[in-house]
Amino acid sequence: MRSKLKTMLLAFTATALTASLIINPQASLDASIRGLDMWWGVVFPSLLPFYIMAELLIGLGVVHFIGVLLEPLMRPLFRLPGVGGFVWAMGMASGFPSGAKLSARLRQEKYLSRVEAERLVSFTNSSNPLFIFGAVAVGFFHDPALGVILAASHYLSNFLVGLLMRFHGRKKDGSADKRPPSFSVKQAWHALHTKRLEEKRPLGKLIGDAITSSIQTLLMVGGFIILFSVLNKMLTVAHVTEAASSVIRHVLQMARLPESFSIPVFSGMFEITLGSQLTSQAASGSLLQQAMVVSLILGFSGFSVQAQVASILADTDIRFRPYFIARIMQSILAPACTFLLWKPLYENTQTLHPGSGVPVFLPQPALSDGWQAINAYGPLFTLICLYLYLFLLLHKASKR
Repeated sequence: MRSKLKTMLLAFTATALTASLIINPQASLDASIRGLDMWWGVVFPSLLPFYIMAELLIGLGVVHFIGVLLEPLMRPLFRLPGVGGFVWAMGMASGFPSGAKLSARLRQEKYLSRVEAERLVSFTNSSNPLFIFGAVAVGFFHDPALGVILAASHYLSNFLVGLLMRFHGRKKDGSADKRPPSFSVKQAWHALHTKRLEEKRPLGKLIGDAITSSIQTLLMVGGFIILFSVLNKMLTVAHVTEAASSVIRHVLQMARLPESFSIPVFSGMFEITLGSQLTSQAASGSLLQQAMVVSLILGFSGFSVQAQVASILADTDIRFRPYFIARIMQSILAPACTFLLWKPLYENTQTLHPGSGVPVFLPQPALSDGWQAINAYGPLFTLICLYLYLFLLLHKASKR
């Protein structure tokens, strides 16, 4: 009976969405273009270099080297092998959904057990600093200093989620109780050399496979971005957003937040960029309250990112449920961190630097310039890479 209800629900949802697309073609087109612009100009050019380099680092054995070095740190903190540190760093640097892709890749390579992979993906799939500082802080709020508090609360809450998820699957994963080895550069170098000798592909083949695999993943990501951009727009056109926001208003009242945040929160549940932008445009609410709502949206990640993660994990035995629970945990922890860090990281900074509110040791201007550069040259970079991808596919097909 439950299976039949699920089939009926999925069929009805797909039919309703298709009907809304037919009834509202212009709104659908506008939403598709918005999603395509985001993928074409920002997501693809910002993620592709990280994906390619990550594939090369795995293939050349550098991940083995990093894993041995970080084992004494990652094992006691997160009950994970040292290679988790590589995924954690790459996930923070490149953003969604890099943590999930690399966790799945390492699981396929047998670096991680299933439980360890579920722990790892739960806190390594985060937003990148370029988006937080460039798009949200500067682009939406026109306040570079706000990026400090948003980034600090986002990554701190991620860290706390990792500490909490160390208890996930504890009884099933006896390997996590192993005592971590001592720090040894010699053992790390030996692991790197051994892995390199095991890799039989020539360097050219390794690079070509890395490019092909990375672009295939990003094409899937682009499809999800466009789909959820259209879905969000159709919900707005059908007045579902207004109806659902009435429920969110009661939750916001319990949290003592203005009701004007209801629509931004609902939109942010589907897509973090739109939710963050609408939050910055909210008519009421203090800047602290806006920052807390944006932190909640970034922590939850949105159904668009979660669908991307689910699609990536589907190729492995890693379960999606622990990741989803971790997102709920972070959506609670991130606003709390923003509230606690607001005075020391924002108000005190404004007092010390009344002109700009930006500490001299933080690289917000560089991140903002990087965001502008990606918006300016991202589409050209994407076009060149897609031509390269087609060339590699045709070259591979000609050899068969």
